[in-house]
Amino acid sequence: MADADKNAKVVNKSGTLKMTDETAATRARKDINGKAMPRRNGRRDRNRNMDTTPKEFDTVTINIDRVSRTVKGGRRMRFKALVAMGNHKNKIGIGIAKGGDVTSAVQKATTKAKKNMIEFNMDGETICHEVETRSTGADILMKPAAPGTGIIAGGVVRSIIGLTGIKNLISKSLGSTNKVNIAYAVVEGLRQQVPRSEWVGKKVEAKKSTAKKEDK
Repeated sequence: MADADKNAKVVNKSGTLKMTDETAATRARKDINGKAMPRRNGRRDRNRNMDTTPKEFDTVTINIDRVSRTVKGGRRMRFKALVAMGNHKNKIGIGIAKGGDVTSAVQKATTKAKKNMIEFNMDGETICHEVETRSTGADILMKPAAPGTGIIAGGVVRSIIGLTGIKNLISKSLGSTNKVNIAYAVVEGLRQQVPRSEWVGKKVEAKKSTAKKEDK
């Protein structure tokens, strides 16, 4: 009787055979070519394989323009992206690139921004000293500010400074409103920052003090 129960076949209401749970657990799934397919409980989980480590650099797409070029067959439309990249400390970079679509333009600009990364000096949470830089027609003036002031700046300057560790800054745009030139002027102003210990006045005072000590 026990052997008869083991060999009994489970039949559906429609009269077709139905696999038992034991048979289904050991049955191998095959594709159209006859190769075994992985089971569902062993499939790849996208969320499980995602990299959850924090990124060192953050990127911001400042501006996207549509540009055209006249060729023999007509106009060729492309996109130009301006991207800034920073680590919220003292590294910043900008990149400009063109592409056939927005995605490719942003990717190319991000790659250029990473290659053009610079490292600048800071005085706490502000810049070391006042600086005025000019790039083509854009003229940017940046001044250090006291703690609690915040970032007083326009759109492009605010976007770039927001990717650095600067929390207090006063800036003014005195020239062209071209976003690309403003971005270059801001990065150049950060590049020119000299720490307080290397100021010319400090060096002169230090030399005078050492000379007085030697005379005494």
